[in-house]
Amino acid sequence: MANSWRFSALGDRHRALGSKLEDWNGMGTAWTYDGDVADSHEAIRTRAGLMDVSGLKKVHYVGLHAESLLEYATSRDISKIYPGKSSYATMLNEAGKFVDDCVIYRTGPNAFMVVHGTGAGHEMLVRSAQGRQVAVLFDDDLHDLSLQGPLAVDFLAEHVPGIRDLPYFHHVQTRLFDCPVMISRTGYTGERGYEIFCKAADAPKIWDTILEQGASLGIIPCAFSALDQLRVESCLLFYPFDNSELYPFADEASGDTLWELGLDFTVSPSKGEFRGGYEHARLKGKERFRIFGVLLEGEQAAGAGDTLWADGKQVGVITEGMYSRLTGKSMAIARLDVPYAEQGVPLEVRGSLQVQAIAHTMPFDDPEKTKRTAKG
Repeated sequence: MANSWRFSALGDRHRALGSKLEDWNGMGTAWTYDGDVADSHEAIRTRAGLMDVSGLKKVHYVGLHAESLLEYATSRDISKIYPGKSSYATMLNEAGKFVDDCVIYRTGPNAFMVVHGTGAGHEMLVRSAQGRQVAVLFDDDLHDLSLQGPLAVDFLAEHVPGIRDLPYFHHVQTRLFDCPVMISRTGYTGERGYEIFCKAADAPKIWDTILEQGASLGIIPCAFSALDQLRVESCLLFYPFDNSELYPFADEASGDTLWELGLDFTVSPSKGEFRGGYEHARLKGKERFRIFGVLLEGEQAAGAGDTLWADGKQVGVITEGMYSRLTGKSMAIARLDVPYAEQGVPLEVRGSLQVQAIAHTMPFDDPEKTKRTAKG
């Protein structure tokens, strides 16, 4: 935790579960607990799990120019995001290369909350706000508890009227255990899930009560490392771990296009001009690689940095791997040379293990994405 300058109100809870609170994004974060991470993966896939994801940066943009600021800075048509709705967006630099992703929540006519990971988006937005009629408030008092899994809605329905009717990527101001909260139907697991934004002072009460009252449903606390397994199955990228910042091209500056990352869907069809937009359009068809899945033989998980080979040459690199005891499959996210990013192409994995594999479309789990968007 040497680099941490932000602190979770749940730190003591995490330590009691075995976490050493490793630094992430400036906050001591529970990457691991005592026990097997596969138990957390299984809980979220079959029941529900509770995670503290307060290390995400929560930033409020309020004022007359807030919409235009976000319109130029992100890939989404902000006018389509009404109060109570949110949207997953990406941010580019002037060269049309990815620098961050975020979720944009509209909380009022001229008010937004933007939730970032570890990219440069926050800093870019703060700089672009100078000279505009917009207030920028970094909110570390606001904590984010993520309740994910098929039984999450059953638990919340006992305490929050109408929660079953909350659509995917929408949010509501309400109360939970008599605490004021904003509940958002979002998450990073591929399951139907909810993020509970609350005051730091209320986080321990909400955390403890969910785990106490949810025990009969099998709800357990889950550490951050469970997300690595879940994101592989659900094709969810994690900057910078899937990016050229960690896997650079020779003689090229770091940075990947949305076409390469498979994130071009984040550019709204009605989008006008935005930072990097012209370069983004120009770079279509010039992909150097594609983010693609790999299905491995055997029961071992590949390690980040394991290389992929075909036709006597290296054709890719694995960025994250996992083995699922639920499905009996070893899967991975990879950066693959474009000609090899096709379903069924034979590959060989070399590095932490040496096995045969095939290129495989993603997501591996719930390819139609029916779970996260389910109604009722």
